[in-house]
Amino acid sequence: MMKRRLLIAIGLLVSLTVFAGGKKEPFHETTGYVDLQRFTGDWYVIALIPTAFEKKAVNGIENYTINPDGTIKVQYTFRKNSPQGKEKVMYQKGWVYNRETNADWRVRPLWPLKLPYYILDVAEDYSYTIIGTNNYNYLWIMAREPLMDEDLLKKLIKYTGVLGYDTEEIIRMEQDWRE
Repeated sequence: MMKRRLLIAIGLLVSLTVFAGGKKEPFHETTGYVDLQRFTGDWYVIALIPTAFEKKAVNGIENYTINPDGTIKVQYTFRKNSPQGKEKVMYQKGWVYNRETNADWRVRPLWPLKLPYYILDVAEDYSYTIIGTNNYNYLWIMAREPLMDEDLLKKLIKYTGVLGYDTEEIIRMEQDWRE
């Protein structure tokens, strides 16, 4: 029981460190309406401002599933250090915070936290999306395919700078699915 409490306390501290604080005023502007049914499924992480867990991640895939109660199951799968590295899977629970747009969520990495999670942009055909946090410290550019057109990626990175993110902090995630 003591070990479990210690692990929970450590997890809370890590989560607070990951998402707390910020360089600027909290960001609240999101994309227009998001069709949650079209948004569900797999998203390959193409570029990001990583959390501590993602510093050496490759082949990252975020999967969203709508639960019967309307919450969102978030499953993040990646490999550590290389495409052949150990597979890691992290689960989170999400809530749509703004039902008018479906673009403002709260995500729980660990109980009792519910952290802001914003859909900043989504392609008209749902081929790419940009997700950000309230403190400008974390960002994910994701696509339905493991590779993204270089010109499009540069355009999206430039756009994140317009939104207030430090584009110098954005790194590309390796997506290598060769056997």
